[in-house]
Amino acid sequence: MVKKITNLILLLAAMYPLSSSAQNFESTKKTPQVGAAINLSKFPSTDYYNSTKLDQGFSLLYWTGINDKVDYSVRYNGVFTKYSKTSSSNGYINELEGAVHGRLRSDDHLLLPFASIGMGFGNFSKIIVPYIPVGLGLQLNMFSEGYLFLQANYDVSFNTAKQDNHMVYSLAYTVPLFNKPIKQVVSTPPPPESIVISDRDGDGIPDSLDECPDEKGLATLHGCPDRDGDGIADKYDKCPDVPGVAKYQGCPIPDTDGDGINDEDDQCPTVAGTAANHGCPEIKAEVKNKVETNAKSIYFNLSSDELLSTSFKSLDEVADILKEDMNLKLDISGHTDNSGDAANNKILSEKRAKSVYNYLVSKGIDAGRLSSAGFGQDKPVADNKTEEGRALNRRVELKLKYY
Repeated sequence: MVKKITNLILLLAAMYPLSSSAQNFESTKKTPQVGAAINLSKFPSTDYYNSTKLDQGFSLLYWTGINDKVDYSVRYNGVFTKYSKTSSSNGYINELEGAVHGRLRSDDHLLLPFASIGMGFGNFSKIIVPYIPVGLGLQLNMFSEGYLFLQANYDVSFNTAKQDNHMVYSLAYTVPLFNKPIKQVVSTPPPPESIVISDRDGDGIPDSLDECPDEKGLATLHGCPDRDGDGIADKYDKCPDVPGVAKYQGCPIPDTDGDGINDEDDQCPTVAGTAANHGCPEIKAEVKNKVETNAKSIYFNLSSDELLSTSFKSLDEVADILKEDMNLKLDISGHTDNSGDAANNKILSEKRAKSVYNYLVSKGIDAGRLSSAGFGQDKPVADNKTEEGRALNRRVELKLKYY
């Protein structure tokens, strides 16, 4: 009998290539199953038991998938047998075992062989004996309505003094633990009646939504065209053939002085200049040198912000330069040496710079073109330890600029 059942499992395993194609099952992973099995156990003969036949038994089991190729199961086994290694036998053995089962293919195949290994406990000879069930099996997937399992396990005992290693053959049937949801059939509604949508210019935008229904346009511009591609519809674009910006109604940013630098980036938008000088013209070197030289001829009364008359000629020449180029501006900065109190020196330098400022305003220079500031002794240009150095540090600097 053992040989016949073993040959049957080998025969079914040989059918594995026939199941190489996945079937139309609901899942590649086994859903939770419950079921029962009939078992045949083959124990060896002992001093108290004569092995002449297969002992019958049954199982109650739970079986479910871990992933698409691995399952685990828990089962209770009841074995009707007089097998014992002692003089006492109650004719019935209780077993509880768990096992994992591995396949080479996912669960959505009709016929699949698998290998099993697990851990179990049985009450052999009135004591609990652990054992390891290892074996092979074959499962038949009944189109997600249940499974048939045919197994041949070899139970390896941890205590051969109380339980021998032995074979167990099993045929199990399981059904899903949970009912499958009933798929509701939803009837397909009839197609809606066709509606004719008017689109005179054929731009894909219905006339009812098209602000330019007789000209092909863009959906982003409500159906109106944009010839220069600047994102402003031609009907609102004052320069429809030249890309521009919305701020200038579709026209490019203007360049009033024509120096190639648009007015928004040009510090001198009405005077042609260079990009290096932010759109302003470069100040001629002789003009800069003239102003810097004249600044060295600005004198004040001792410890005072009152200009000496010897300064007037130099300042008048500076005023004339500013009048010749109305775009020029002037920064006036006052400086002192480190003699005396630093706070008082800063106040004095501010007053002296303001005196120059006021003088130039009196000569007709717009105050908006001038700025004045005092830095006291903070920015020396020479060594304050010498008289010559201190004299150079007591100064007013004039700096021309366009912005």
